[in-house]
Amino acid sequence: MNTDKFTGKAFTYEKFRPEYPYRFIEYLFSTIGLSEDSIISDIGSGTGILSRQLLEEGRRVFCVEPNEDMRKTAEKNLFSYQNFISVNGSAEQTTLQDKSIDCITVAQAFHWFNVEKFKQECQRILKRSGKVVLVWNSRVADSPLVVENAAICKKLCQNFKGFTGGQEKNPVSFNIFFKNGIYEYKAFENNIFYDKEGFLGRNLSASYAPKEEDINYEQFTVDINSLFMKYSNNGSLTLPNMTRSYIGEV
Repeated sequence: MNTDKFTGKAFTYEKFRPEYPYRFIEYLFSTIGLSEDSIISDIGSGTGILSRQLLEEGRRVFCVEPNEDMRKTAEKNLFSYQNFISVNGSAEQTTLQDKSIDCITVAQAFHWFNVEKFKQECQRILKRSGKVVLVWNSRVADSPLVVENAAICKKLCQNFKGFTGGQEKNPVSFNIFFKNGIYEYKAFENNIFYDKEGFLGRNLSASYAPKEEDINYEQFTVDINSLFMKYSNNGSLTLPNMTRSYIGEV
């Protein structure tokens, strides 16, 4: 895993990335049956978007993040939660104790991991019958807005390989990762509403998006702003989005 992909993007990521719908949070706790004493590890926790929602439910959360820029932003934003523990570690080497975690969450990050090594680490740190939750906020792929957005990224973002986000219901890596290939899939509508600044910021927060010093940065911002103007109404744009989760044992 390249831990530097999001260096310099923490502020934009934290400001413009969406939260997860409360219906997903309710489903998460009812499905896994976590008690008030349950311990969660949010791995690849970034700036702590999902971590905050878990902390608000009163759970103890170990936030494991290898990128210093992202981790320091989370520490600044979440320090007031007494159950927040920041961990400088990776998905493959969390540094957490054996059999110490009731549930692992991974938000917007599983596609960056070494699947086999992460699976081994989950097996090491999870308590018996502990579960792993993989979740993404993902654009609705066949939306005309999303199709045109992808075309801009393909043209101007060197490392763009398509929008990630668990868009396949049964991807091969999930069958390998989860025990006996068994997991529960659930999707929640989670359309996101942006003003012009927010839509540009969401696009710039991506790992593949050009930074200010890059040659394509200016053209990228121009094209994204033009796309906003095409699809917005009274200064607001609706980005078709789904929250997709996959829960199982490893």
